[in-house]
Amino acid sequence: MASTMFRTIQIHPFLIRPAALFRRRNGVFYCTMKSTQTQTATQEKQQPPKVKVPQHSQSKTLDKIAKDYEAIIGIETHVQLSTLTKAFCSCPYNYGSQPNTSICPVCMGLPGALPILNSKVIEFAVKLGLALNCKLSLNSKFDRKQKFGITRVHMEEDAGKLLHSGNGDYSQAITSLTFNYNCPKSFRVDLNRAGVPLLEIVSEPDMRTGIEAAEYAAELQRVVRYLGVSNGNMQEGSLRCDVNVSIRPIGQLEFGTKVEIKNLNSFSSINRAIDFEISRQAVLHSQGQGDQIVQETRLWEEGAQKTVTMRKKEGLADYRYFPEPDLPEVILTQEYVDSIQSSLPELPEMKRRRYETMGLSMQDVLFLANDVNVADYFDATISSGADIKSSANWIMGDIAAYMKNEKVSINDIKLSAQELAELIASIKGGTISGKIGKEILFELLAKGGTVKGLIEEKDLVQITDPAEIEKMIDKVISENPKQLEQYRGGKTKLQGFFAGQVMKLSKGKANPGLLNKILMEKLNAKS
Repeated sequence: MASTMFRTIQIHPFLIRPAALFRRRNGVFYCTMKSTQTQTATQEKQQPPKVKVPQHSQSKTLDKIAKDYEAIIGIETHVQLSTLTKAFCSCPYNYGSQPNTSICPVCMGLPGALPILNSKVIEFAVKLGLALNCKLSLNSKFDRKQKFGITRVHMEEDAGKLLHSGNGDYSQAITSLTFNYNCPKSFRVDLNRAGVPLLEIVSEPDMRTGIEAAEYAAELQRVVRYLGVSNGNMQEGSLRCDVNVSIRPIGQLEFGTKVEIKNLNSFSSINRAIDFEISRQAVLHSQGQGDQIVQETRLWEEGAQKTVTMRKKEGLADYRYFPEPDLPEVILTQEYVDSIQSSLPELPEMKRRRYETMGLSMQDVLFLANDVNVADYFDATISSGADIKSSANWIMGDIAAYMKNEKVSINDIKLSAQELAELIASIKGGTISGKIGKEILFELLAKGGTVKGLIEEKDLVQITDPAEIEKMIDKVISENPKQLEQYRGGKTKLQGFFAGQVMKLSKGKANPGLLNKILMEKLNAKS
């Protein structure tokens, strides 16, 4: 894949405050790590022994072992950019397309094919770098990376080497033409993803728990979606996280030997894989076998809930980088960077803080700011004059329930933000009751239309004339003498019965406040 790397982001638990420095290296945007320590390890020839991590019944013993060690966690995140065409050619890429329907000599890497850099890739790279508070290098060059003897499927690095078995599943590993993991003999190569642009974001090793790492990844997903540079869908491979984990005794300054974990397809997988790997390494250390932890790439097996050895980690020398002869340097002007800076939208953290200043609860803030489309809908609603808390309640309550039941997004519903504001105003102004408002809401969500149009069409205007409401109350009371006697005998809960009957008689249009006030006067009047 065509990739651009951001290294590295300084993070704090649950709150991203990125800070990094870009340098030019290997033809990509490259950030140096501010940490004075680096993860180092020598590659061992022997395979690490299989370690059985204690199960739930032995969790107390495991917790005791783990308390003596500190985990060091960093994440490499690969973000697939939402450009209309690939990085170096005009081929489109659509997830789920038939194999080899979006390829050309350029993205296939055929001899003599000359690539041309997609300017949108640079724009999106700069946009994300600025959003993460990175200092950009204005000059960058491309280096070519060599791969001899493909040893595995690695969608981000090995362009065009993603293999499909006969039934459409991905093969797990290949060595030349020898297939491992019992791959079927019938297969075909799908080059559709070759040349799809990726950004690689590499964090500093500042995280200490699986929960922190999962939260960091979730925030990155929110950021790229807010910027519109990627859809961030993990299930489609648009956002992938490779986790580096090592442990060290409490108080030790030097890092331990790091292990990279792949095949993490959800935030919960990130959390569980890290917790398992910390436990695995802690057990080895406690058994005096810490030297058996080698720098390698491990695979997370979701079914077995464990990591397994995938391959030994390559070094830079294995890739044999050399200057790319077919692509010129990328030179950015400060004016170009400044123009992108000025176009950045409000980002998730900024939006959460703004919502807090509005007086919304933390639950409201997290829900509304989590999805950029929901946040935009909420902002458009209150911009139309709707009450802030009422808008949040309608979106988080009935509208969210409708979207969940119908399996649609907020962009798919037929109710516009302006009409939601009109609905809230109609209820607040007394034109319709809250009950009628809900009925209107669900019809508008499904079919569209206007609030005023539905109110007029169905004659739903709330009855606010006290005399008219009093007549209906008198009628209900006269028709239910037994219940009236029971109420006056002490069964005051029957007030709800009378209110319900009046509301039924008015077809839900009686103003609830007036109804209850007049009803109480009538029920408590001396006979």
